[in-house]
Amino acid sequence: MDKQEYMSYDGMGLAQLVKRKEVSPKELVDSAFERLEEVNPTLNAVIRTRKEKVMKEIEELKIDEQEFAGVPIVLKDISQAVEGERLTSGSKLFLNHFAKRDSNLVARLRKAGFLFIGHTNTPEFGLKNITEPEIYGPTRNPWNIEYSPGGSSGGSAASLAAGIVPIAGASDGGGSIRIPASFTGLFGLKPTRGRTPVGPGVGRQWQGASIDFALTRSVRDSAALLDLLQTVQPEAAYQTPLFPGKFRNVIESADKKKFRIAFTTKSPVGTPVSEEARQAVYKTVKWLEEQGHEVEEKANNVDGIRLMENYYIMNCGEMTGMVDSMEEALGRPITVNDMEIVAWVLTVAGKSVTASDYTRSLDEWDLAAAQMAEFHHTYDLYLTPATANSAPKVGELTHNEDEIAELMKVGQLNKAEQQKLVYDMFEASLTYTPFTQLANLTGQPAMSVPVHRTAAGLPLGVQVMAPKGKEDWLLQLAAQMEKSELWVGMKGNPMF
Repeated sequence: MDKQEYMSYDGMGLAQLVKRKEVSPKELVDSAFERLEEVNPTLNAVIRTRKEKVMKEIEELKIDEQEFAGVPIVLKDISQAVEGERLTSGSKLFLNHFAKRDSNLVARLRKAGFLFIGHTNTPEFGLKNITEPEIYGPTRNPWNIEYSPGGSSGGSAASLAAGIVPIAGASDGGGSIRIPASFTGLFGLKPTRGRTPVGPGVGRQWQGASIDFALTRSVRDSAALLDLLQTVQPEAAYQTPLFPGKFRNVIESADKKKFRIAFTTKSPVGTPVSEEARQAVYKTVKWLEEQGHEVEEKANNVDGIRLMENYYIMNCGEMTGMVDSMEEALGRPITVNDMEIVAWVLTVAGKSVTASDYTRSLDEWDLAAAQMAEFHHTYDLYLTPATANSAPKVGELTHNEDEIAELMKVGQLNKAEQQKLVYDMFEASLTYTPFTQLANLTGQPAMSVPVHRTAAGLPLGVQVMAPKGKEDWLLQLAAQMEKSELWVGMKGNPMF
């Protein structure tokens, strides 16, 4: 199998070739590593590989029984643990952390026959919408290496958009699947909270805001993965009822629901939205109306600024709690020299967050969920830009020395001043990505669909949100879009 043939297939396509014995798992792995060695020195997407181990794991495959037997996949270097393998979360604090067992999601992927060829780059602790950790350096966008693929699943997105693998493990705690999908021309689905496996022992990842899933190039791969991964875990803090049918059958069905769809192009936090992002929404609206869907311009009633303030309170609390645990494990204080400035500011600010502050912030997440549930009584789906602009340049959103000096003063401020500093610290990055966090805090499913190419040739997606448990609606609509002129995918990608 030559490189171009390998890159032309999605995950299901490669799996079918293996089952028909038209290609061997070893040939697929060889193709994946050939492509990785060709492009990764430029992209810095994959930070660790496991070629020798994969070659041994090929011998354990049960091709007739495993749905994705022999299909190469990369995993994200945070939460997607492989037993005995290093998992650093993009931080020097965890450089010597080795997983004691497969994470629940990885175990399910292994059981399905996927072959893990390596882990991908991620920002420290997944805290940014770009992928530029100090310990590994920046990941670059296959569409234009001067630009970022986004984050926090940026390494996975770059691996997929460059053709190293057909499917890439990813996670989403504030848009970390949908943001890089928008920036790299991929399909990015964030499932309903509790739909996919978490853990072990981390069932409240970011209080349920963060989920594990994947990035794909085809809708059917995401549907197949959701069929494979959906579960009700007895140990999980959050659960959602199993979808009674097959998500793959939904996208193949001729019975297409006509949706009531609300849309907006206005940022929920009052920041600018580019003309390109608005164009992406408007041409999607035009197409939806031509397909017979009922579409109306209508924003939700959630206070976007207040929602972000409460999101950052969670970030602060989670970082402080993690650092407290690390100090116990290491037997020494954690200092600013142990982490990057964003993580340090959140850690220090978190020390001022009281239990009452944290509880009340979560109450406001629930209020937002109630408001969106009411909104969906009228509208089936909610359409927005996935990102307010195409990808930022590498280094553009990384804090400079003067900014770091100001952020270092966090310990001298009172609680209110610290929270304002946190908001200001993220403001430049939030301006690029103000639309995605809502679905994380409400627990709803949402997707980024590759529908637009900017004048500069960069991808830009639109986001569609659905009520909890209604991934089938999203996949049904995405499958229709995939067959239309709207879907641009990898068209024009110079590295694909």
